[in-house]
Amino acid sequence: MRAATRRWVLGGSFAVVGVAGGLIGAAIASPGSSSAASSVNAAAGSAGAAESCAVSPVADKALPSVVTISATAAGGGGGGTGSGEVIKSDGYILTNNHVIAVAANGGKVEVLFSDGVAAPATIVGRDTLTDLAVLKVTPPRDLKVIALGSSTSVQVGQPVIALGAPLGLSGTVTSGIVSALDRTIEVPAEDNKSALLVSALQTDAAINPGNSGGALVNCAGQLVGVPTAGATVPSTSGESSGGSIGLGFAIPVDVAKTISEELITHGRAIHAFFGVQTLPIPEASAAEAGVSSGLFVAGVVAGGPAEKAGLRQGDIITKVDGQPATSNVQLQELTLTKSPGDRVTLDYVRDGHSASTTVTLEAQP
Repeated sequence: MRAATRRWVLGGSFAVVGVAGGLIGAAIASPGSSSAASSVNAAAGSAGAAESCAVSPVADKALPSVVTISATAAGGGGGGTGSGEVIKSDGYILTNNHVIAVAANGGKVEVLFSDGVAAPATIVGRDTLTDLAVLKVTPPRDLKVIALGSSTSVQVGQPVIALGAPLGLSGTVTSGIVSALDRTIEVPAEDNKSALLVSALQTDAAINPGNSGGALVNCAGQLVGVPTAGATVPSTSGESSGGSIGLGFAIPVDVAKTISEELITHGRAIHAFFGVQTLPIPEASAAEAGVSSGLFVAGVVAGGPAEKAGLRQGDIITKVDGQPATSNVQLQELTLTKSPGDRVTLDYVRDGHSASTTVTLEAQP
């Protein structure tokens, strides 16, 4: 579990965000829709880092698997473009949920292949919490499936190549390196929910509006991440300056594999469930309660895992699996990285007395 979790902003809302103990004025923008003025995002590529990777043959190998996605709301009330990649030869395509969410309620989705052939697509399943989705097309021909790599093999400093349709420009290729690993990035999603990019890859390969859902590949042309969010610097007027600061984030391929298979098999992702609502305790209030930090238990779902483990409303969770409890995101992250049946230890304080319990996670209703 990460001790420090970062809050990022999608679209046109801007914030000052903390990175590695410091502060930078920045915004995280979804690179999913090139037509939306609020989706402004750029991350600088590193040409020098890519010298150890022959970009042209990698692009030749991977681009036939990468598609441009156009999504339109029902009645033509808005839409945009993004990217995706073919993950199964019978027409399954992986992308970000925010790329196609506008079309979820009766809208239209169209996929444009690298050879210029277009085909209508249906939404097989989408997951707001991880910002992933799967589409299905009736293949107009034999489809080239992208090779899947492994997140465990990715190393900081290795060259990577981003492929997609920034600003609707299909077949765009940029290169850079993996700048960091294991980032936990919280981004807003629809219906006032948040998506969490768990163990995200950070890269300086240029990622722009429309790259969302595309491919971040290694030098063997294997998918290692799904570009999802990136940073821009807000100007003094509060609008994005458009200047690149070299911060892009991709969902690791191992997470994408798991979620996409669940979407294809079940039509939804199967996440774990605590059954508890918590609120971070301000520092002053924590001191009054005699704890250094904690999560106030505001509610417990009747019959849920937390209640079965003995937690009650009013308890203060002080540790989660041995780590200090400081953020709701800690629990959210565990629901995305653990499976129903897994066990999580929670330390808590009740009426001034410390205790510990083990929660057996269940499937999210």
